[in-house]
Amino acid sequence: MAKIVVNSFSVSLDGFGAGPDQSEANPLGVSGRQLHQWIFATKTGRKMIGESGGEGGVDDDVFKRNLEASGPVIMGRNMFGPVRGPWGDSDWRGWWGDEPPFHGPVFVLTHFARPDLVVGETTFYFVTEGIDEAVRRAREVAGDDDIHVGGGVATIRMFLDAQLIDEMWLAVVPVHLGSGERLFKTLDDWPAGYRRGREVKGELATHLQLVRSEAPQ
Repeated sequence: MAKIVVNSFSVSLDGFGAGPDQSEANPLGVSGRQLHQWIFATKTGRKMIGESGGEGGVDDDVFKRNLEASGPVIMGRNMFGPVRGPWGDSDWRGWWGDEPPFHGPVFVLTHFARPDLVVGETTFYFVTEGIDEAVRRAREVAGDDDIHVGGGVATIRMFLDAQLIDEMWLAVVPVHLGSGERLFKTLDDWPAGYRRGREVKGELATHLQLVRSEAPQ
């Protein structure tokens, strides 16, 4: 059976995975971009946004491996876009332009129905029945690949609380946001059923593994 994983979800030293007041102008919330500077400093991160330069090293190896990982993705509505309430006549197509980095099926958790959306090699499916239905549909198409939970914070917390995530890698960035979307109270405050695993020090982030230590109840 496919594992459910989270790859390199960036978090601050004080446990925040996004800044406050997410909007189209601030998709990661106010000051939230600091959490992803380690990505944009790498060769792979720069290439992803169509720019040259960047550094090799541990952070680049980690991000490249994650970017190349295949398998369906599950994400919350906030990660897809800033639109709130019913979709109405919104033509929002996600933050990623004409070629999203997913290259496959993405299941977006939402309370409001919307037709499937094809953008490049990515198809977004809007799931209104909750995380269990999203997981069921992702398993149908995963094959031998993992299922990737992309975020945001509220979605990852739901999956952790339900003990559905098998393995999670955090990219801990040496900044304090002070407010925003909190993933953990402290970086040792792991949710029930999980324990800390490996630690890999990168150039601008420390990569921590969280693994499920108990079977779901």
